Amino acid sequence: MHTTPRSAGQPTIVDVAARAGVSKSAVSRVLSGTGRYSDETRLRVEAAVVELGYVANAMARGLVSGRTQTIGMLVRDASSMLYTALHAVMERRASDLGYRLVTTTGVGRVEDERSALAALVSMRVDGLVVCSGLLPADQIAEFAPRIATVVAGRPERHPSLASVFCDEVEGGERIADVVADAGHRAAAVLEVPEDFAITQHARTAAMARRLRARGVEVIPVDARFSRAPASVAAEVVDLARAGRITAAMCPTDRMMLDVCTPLMQAGLRIPDDVSVTGFDGVFPLDSPWIGLTTLQQPIERIGSEAIDLLVARIDDPSLPVEHRALRGTVLHGRTVGPRAVPASRG
Repeated sequence: MHTTPRSAGQPTIVDVAARAGVSKSAVSRVLSGTGRYSDETRLRVEAAVVELGYVANAMARGLVSGRTQTIGMLVRDASSMLYTALHAVMERRASDLGYRLVTTTGVGRVEDERSALAALVSMRVDGLVVCSGLLPADQIAEFAPRIATVVAGRPERHPSLASVFCDEVEGGERIADVVADAGHRAAAVLEVPEDFAITQHARTAAMARRLRARGVEVIPVDARFSRAPASVAAEVVDLARAGRITAAMCPTDRMMLDVCTPLMQAGLRIPDDVSVTGFDGVFPLDSPWIGLTTLQQPIERIGSEAIDLLVARIDDPSLPVEHRALRGTVLHGRTVGPRAVPASRG
């Protein structure tokens, strides 16, 4: 075997060819598993790869094959349990299909999320999966003609964007029915404007509509992200102490926890004095031991089907756009009980 000095830095395909005593094109054929080569050539190339510690560069292969076997994922908030769960499912499914997931996050601004998508495209990813309720559909759709794109986890029906999501409207209505069925006649709904979160706006708007349709008085509470959670919770506590509500409906489980602690600190019992609901039902908050009453999103299906749909579009860009709305599951926990007669606590 030839003994060519190893070049500085990471070894290249040229180094492998020199060490194996074959042409660069022969190395390329062996590494890609395409074209014709002898068993002897394969063995020599494999030995050189091991000796040099060569790692094939996915982007370089992509320049030749047109594929990098990578998927770019944009998530809005890496600290969110929902997005963390979605990422885990998608990464596992992408790996099963022979793809790697490259992830970036936004910082709460539309312009930053759009720049993040552009950066993923510049990395020559084969497809994009967008998990954000902030970036407007029209701005995501700008990328769709150039690269396979799927929106996951939000109710997106743009004609150019394939999507997989929990049916937020149906879920909001069903969790509202839990409150109405328990006999509550006045409830706070922690509403989120559409320009802050498309998903949370859709579900809280559905909650409010359903409650009103069933004769329940709805008292809106502004729960936009620019408000401190403590101030939102304080408003709910004041409503409960004044006897104006016997239930509070939250757009997420995390906000539900932000509300429940101040309620208990104010001496209000859950659910005896105030019933509280959430939305998402992501591990570990879906535990029966914790006992939240919430609408659980089908995270496993959303993540897996989004990757399947994206890979199908990578393989065949002519496929028609699909919008898959998946049904969630009501978790009947310990935080909703029969309506108690509200009493002013001063």
